Amino acid sequence: MSDAAQERPLRVVVADDQRMVRDGIQLMLSLVGGVDVVRLAADGNEAVAAVAACDPDVVLMDLRMPNCDGVTATRRIRAEHPRTQVVVLTTFADDTDVFDALRAGARGYLTKDAGAEEVERALRRVAAGHADLDPSVQRRLLGWLPDRPASSPAGGGPAPDGLTDRELDVLRLIGNGLSNGEIATHLHVSESTVKTHVNHLFAKIRVRDRAQAVTYAFRNGIAS
Repeated sequence: MSDAAQERPLRVVVADDQRMVRDGIQLMLSLVGGVDVVRLAADGNEAVAAVAACDPDVVLMDLRMPNCDGVTATRRIRAEHPRTQVVVLTTFADDTDVFDALRAGARGYLTKDAGAEEVERALRRVAAGHADLDPSVQRRLLGWLPDRPASSPAGGGPAPDGLTDRELDVLRLIGNGLSNGEIATHLHVSESTVKTHVNHLFAKIRVRDRAQAVTYAFRNGIAS
């Protein structure tokens, strides 16, 4: 982590309809150095308003809330305040709303039994532009994905959506959780070259962010 990242607290909004959960998360994060909970929200509408008022780095968002659920709030936040990232919280690892949350723009996904270190890691990775999925959720995602096409890249067939070999390499590494800088090091190219490949492949596969790209990579047998 850079000195600048260490000096600047991570600004977080916590959204959950249960006060005990909100207060518990706030208390847990107060014990984590460099994380500042700037607002608590009891539903999706309050979460959207909190983002507009506080410009946080990340929203820790419950999926099941009255008035405006977490998926809808995530979609609104990502459309209206794209700088703010979202990590979705749920009680169960097999919550079927996970795909809707990722499609809405969530970059991270945690179960509510995650520990302080897991939550902090997810917040920081997502704020830095990476996708972060709880391992148990990742396993469930693989179980929900449709069967891989017979002619997937992993099986030696043609690449989907006209992706080039280099774009496949980049997408495979995104699926494995690498940042642009890590991908550049791995492929021995500049980070600006990686960003160009990322922009091109995102346009080809019609995704908005890395979380959706990870889902695409697993669904098409590009990452494993």
